[in-house]
Amino acid sequence: MPGGDAREAAKTVTGSFEDFPFLAELPARGPGADMIGRTAGMLVELYARVEPSGWRIGDRPGRDTRRAWSWLREDLDALEEFTQGYEGDLKVQAVGPWTLAAALELRGGEAALSDAGACRDLAASLAEGLRLHLAEVRRRVPGARIVLQLDEPSLTAVLRGQVRTASGYRTHRAVDRQTVEATLREVVGAHPDGPVAVHSCAPDVPFALLRRAGADAISFDFTLLTERDDEAIGEAVEGGTRLFAGVVPGTDGPLSDPAGSVMGVRTLWRRLGLHPGLLAEAVTLTPACGLAGASPAYARQALAHCVRAARSLADNPE
Repeated sequence: MPGGDAREAAKTVTGSFEDFPFLAELPARGPGADMIGRTAGMLVELYARVEPSGWRIGDRPGRDTRRAWSWLREDLDALEEFTQGYEGDLKVQAVGPWTLAAALELRGGEAALSDAGACRDLAASLAEGLRLHLAEVRRRVPGARIVLQLDEPSLTAVLRGQVRTASGYRTHRAVDRQTVEATLREVVGAHPDGPVAVHSCAPDVPFALLRRAGADAISFDFTLLTERDDEAIGEAVEGGTRLFAGVVPGTDGPLSDPAGSVMGVRTLWRRLGLHPGLLAEAVTLTPACGLAGASPAYARQALAHCVRAARSLADNPE
């Protein structure tokens, strides 16, 4: 979400999504509130600090780690305040293991992705950190059913060997798909008591791999789908995987009417030959990606538009 006021963000998300509020991230506050810094602050026995080139793993918690802890506590305090007595789904998110490995640097300045052992350690630390984080959210909002979202925008680049080295002249070797799947399964397993969604706003989301890794839902930018994805999406729906379809732009711009926003979803459904009655059960409508780059006014409009578009889809699936 845009801005830096945790209470205002919590008020907005709980008021906009009465049935599916979420713990907002406010990266405009600076290092430690950004997606990489926040998740780095969740790691157990691994710490990170900000260097000119980005976040780098260090030996001990420093100022940047403590700032990440502080921002997270502030956001949790605000969420707790606005969810008193709430019962229902509540989404929290963290960066997934492969995007984290592509973003965090080792001591020498190269990405953790370059070292298989570092990737394993990072995934284990993340899984344990998520268990502790989820327990804290349960303590603060005891009536919630927590939905964990793992953000993996770099996953396709990791699988294809497209993540650049520190020099920028080469790319890291593609990671074996079985290794990617097993690592994701380990981190997904940190939340055995509730649904796990994996989000990627990149093209060519590996739907089948994510399903095998245990994802209950897959979140994606709907505008990046091509007909090559049809078979994987059809199999996902028929297998009970929920789709978080990003149909609302994440940055300021004109919004179509709610029916227009879901026209593509209806068209996809007809093309796949799926029963229209499945739509409301199988699809959740979301912004295409995060709203941190939007104005506060547009972010509020986008969330409200998602709700109206979902009602339009449920009322008229055909």
